[in-house]
Amino acid sequence: MSTQAKVDHARRERGEADEAQVAEFLASHPDFFDRHAALLTGLRLPHLRGDGSTVSLVERQVDVLRERVREAELRLKTLVENGRANDVLAEKIHRLACRLVHGRDARLRLAAVEASLREDFGAREFVIVLRRRDAALEGVEARCLRIAAPDDAGLRTFESLFASGKPRCGRVRDSQRDYLFPAADIAVGSVALVPLGPGGAQGLLAIASPDADHFNPTMSTEFLARIGELVAIALDGARDPGA
Repeated sequence: MSTQAKVDHARRERGEADEAQVAEFLASHPDFFDRHAALLTGLRLPHLRGDGSTVSLVERQVDVLRERVREAELRLKTLVENGRANDVLAEKIHRLACRLVHGRDARLRLAAVEASLREDFGAREFVIVLRRRDAALEGVEARCLRIAAPDDAGLRTFESLFASGKPRCGRVRDSQRDYLFPAADIAVGSVALVPLGPGGAQGLLAIASPDADHFNPTMSTEFLARIGELVAIALDGARDPGA
């Protein structure tokens, strides 16, 4: 390395050290510019919009604060919208519960579930798969109801869902889609799977959407779990006085 290069290198290192000391000093004395306010108007920074112009430090701080306010307003708007959406869902679940309360037998309660899913939740394709045929459901015929045989291989493909005991949303394997919706009127893009009963003891509720992102793995499943609890209780033959 030439002598000049060594000199330049030493200057750069010294400059970096000086900058580090300045930064450390300012971090340790956040009130420095309160005591030296005149310095603010002399400091110039590249403009946030990147057009080559410069702004004072005060103007830069104002821009930063404005951006933070915009971000806070956006977060607040999102929270309000989510709150309103949750209120709507809660009201729909309340209506489902009211329908089930008025259902005097399993047949009427099944009809109430079907009507609620179609009318309140806008579900076009859904199916309730039960592990066993309860006496209360003997003779009940419904497009949305399927009774699985004890050795049903298709239902066994959902054992991980039953083990979790929690609803799951997203895409399903082709074999699972064909098992749940063999004659669907829509192209199945995504599915909500809801275990019925503890560990899926009664079976499952599956709701399909043509939109691949409608039921996505990141969405909250709290309301789906509540729907599953109501459906499981409504179709539990042991709770049917006529069973």
